[in-house]
Amino acid sequence: MAFIGMVSDSEAFGPVAELYETDRINLGYVANHTRIFAHRPAVYDAWQQLRAAITEGMDRRRYELVTVAAARALHSSYCTLAHGKVLADRFLEPSRVRQIVTDHRSAGLDVVDVAVMDLAETVARDATAVTRADIERLRGIGLSDVEIFDVIAAAAARCFFSKALDALGVQADAAFAKLEPELRDALTVGRPIAEP
Repeated sequence: MAFIGMVSDSEAFGPVAELYETDRINLGYVANHTRIFAHRPAVYDAWQQLRAAITEGMDRRRYELVTVAAARALHSSYCTLAHGKVLADRFLEPSRVRQIVTDHRSAGLDVVDVAVMDLAETVARDATAVTRADIERLRGIGLSDVEIFDVIAAAAARCFFSKALDALGVQADAAFAKLEPELRDALTVGRPIAEP
């Protein structure tokens, strides 16, 4: 399940117990990522604040597309599953999400969606490969500097979270196994889903 121990329910006190209770209310279980970050709840709190600050002024659908692109580039099953599920639950048909994860450039997305996903993918793979031309491409299709910043910030932040989870061997929650099989398989781009 992970390369280091996860904080068990019996070890959860104070802020950790609060994190666990929040997960139980929102998810019906305590997520594996919460259990691992429970070793340093202040780090998890800082992550949540950063994510909230990034998403505050960002279109939610765009945030999810950017996050899926970055997570896929990082081979992060956990994050690709979590954010692909949000896309399928709130914004797109599951078959469309599957197409986007397989190849977003041929999934029928508009030019803006493709461009932001391209940029997010480049940031996640190798941020030094981003060029002025990449930024000008986004400006040319109408994105403001703030919107471009948001895309890059979302992709860069995803690198922190995804890499921390994968370096610690954390597997996506067993609940993701209940996704429609073809979507689940497309979203599993790295480590397998945890066994129940």
